[in-house]
Amino acid sequence: MNITRFIYNIYFKRRGKSLKKYNTHAENIQRTVLRRLVNKAKDTQWGKEHSYSAVDSYEDFVKNVGVNTYEELKGYIQQMREGKKDILWPGTVRWYAKSSGTTNDKSKFIPVSYEGLKKIHYAGPRDCLYFYFNINPKSRLFSGKSLILGGSHAPNLNTPNSLVGDLSAILIENVPKAVNLTRVPEKEIALLCDFEEKRDKIARAAIHENITNISGVPSWMLSVLNRVLEITGEKTLDKIWPNLEVFFHGGVAFTPYREQYKSIITHSGMHYMETYNASEGFFGVQNDLNDPAMMLMIDYQVFYEFCPMDNLDDNGYPVDPAKIIPLWKVEPGVNYAMLITTSCGLWRYLIGDTVKFTQKNPYKFVITGRTKHFINAFGEELIVDNAEKGIQQACIATGALVKDYTAAPIFMDANAKCRHQWMIEFAKMPANVEEFGLILDRSLQAINSDYEAKRHKDITLQPLEIVVAKEGLFDEWLKGKGKLGGQHKIPRLSNSRKYIEELLDLNAQ
Repeated sequence: MNITRFIYNIYFKRRGKSLKKYNTHAENIQRTVLRRLVNKAKDTQWGKEHSYSAVDSYEDFVKNVGVNTYEELKGYIQQMREGKKDILWPGTVRWYAKSSGTTNDKSKFIPVSYEGLKKIHYAGPRDCLYFYFNINPKSRLFSGKSLILGGSHAPNLNTPNSLVGDLSAILIENVPKAVNLTRVPEKEIALLCDFEEKRDKIARAAIHENITNISGVPSWMLSVLNRVLEITGEKTLDKIWPNLEVFFHGGVAFTPYREQYKSIITHSGMHYMETYNASEGFFGVQNDLNDPAMMLMIDYQVFYEFCPMDNLDDNGYPVDPAKIIPLWKVEPGVNYAMLITTSCGLWRYLIGDTVKFTQKNPYKFVITGRTKHFINAFGEELIVDNAEKGIQQACIATGALVKDYTAAPIFMDANAKCRHQWMIEFAKMPANVEEFGLILDRSLQAINSDYEAKRHKDITLQPLEIVVAKEGLFDEWLKGKGKLGGQHKIPRLSNSRKYIEELLDLNAQ
């Protein structure tokens, strides 16, 4: 008997009936989600302040609640972390997912309620498996074990009433015990803080297991898989895990890593499925391997709104809140910033991601980027504000003056090495460019906790590289594009190498 098909028929097959409603009842589903969230929170501090008892519709909700970023919710979240109940969500919330910070804070602490765990974060993997089993009906996924990468807790950020960790660590800590029997590594290894130690122990724990599926961020997973190859001396994973059939990936774009995975997993039966999961929630799953778009999961405890990108100011905040629309009014092909309302206490929360719908009924989308310039090739979430502060510290320390700069990632090579490449035009050169780079790197780690984690012991993200630009390079580049002067600006950070490659070519002339 195929145990995987047996489990599918018992635990997953019935889900199909609910998912069919995505095709015809999306507006009703989303209105119902919002109504339940508002009714549940009407007696909280937030609910009382925003008159939730008088909210009967989406239109009422919009009138009573403005758009929020982390800055607006930070004070409420701090009260929750101190143990106060009924603040943003009923009862007390024990867990908080640590995410990269804002302009004013090194880290954000995203509430993860019990309802959010059950109805959002765990609902996503369930549906991911449902879609996969429909894509691959001959799957034998449950005949072996799952290799799942996770983060760690952050005890230095804990309070007597709240526990902090990466979202993946929170999920591992709270997952049903039965699930731990089918996963590698054991929880004690999975939650280690030192990634170098963790990577080695995960690799050694997994080598002799029958691994049928892997899950995690592509960059971190590739580092672990390369360690497996180092230990075994094999060139590919095919002999080590002959039954490996799928990689469930998310967190950063998979495109830069696809060929590297194909080089170490060569058999034709391997599948790759993208998911859209974040500290704030689980939002999308790829349900067709021939279509890169993901299905928006609309019956979790998440209500979605969207703001056209041309309605955002330079700080990524809506200029005219009246132009924000619910899901049922979006149009394919338009670039939107996404807002969410969830059972974790996030209300009309501007998450910072941008999406573009490829179709409606059911709603499918692709992630197009962030609302601000950024680098997030490896999960470091470096924003322009971080870069500006890091440059400032390096200039102060070395006496340098920077005229212009841009930065982009250099993606991993076959040895899982990667780094950020900075092109800097100095108005006043530092005495030592290498020292400038070291100070910039240390400053970025002090400012951004995600960058700090990815730089830890040079395991995945190597020290940054500085290329000195010749005098007038950026002006020459802008002039060539007809954008010299006026309001045109140099793109400070980019997840793509398009701009920096053009500048490198020009710099070499």
